[in-house]
Amino acid sequence: MPEVSRQQKITFAGMRAGCVRGVLVSCADYRCSHSIAISADRWPDHLRLSDIEPLFVCKACGKRGADVRGLFAPARMGTGS
Repeated sequence: MPEVSRQQKITFAGMRAGCVRGVLVSCADYRCSHSIAISADRWPDHLRLSDIEPLFVCKACGKRGADVRGLFAPARMGTGS
């Protein structure tokens, strides 16, 4: 079976330029949906988020591979008055 190619994602430098310092790592198995939020400070600027996705192993189900996305601050509700 051929390996599934993943779309290239933003670099850690690009993510940090947008003031995003953490990542949300979700299990690649949609039936598991285990996720964890972690700091992205350990990875160098030149790496892409997609470069580290195959390195993760889910602690809940044991599947290798993850979906890694920037962890943005929650939206604020209200008018700001």
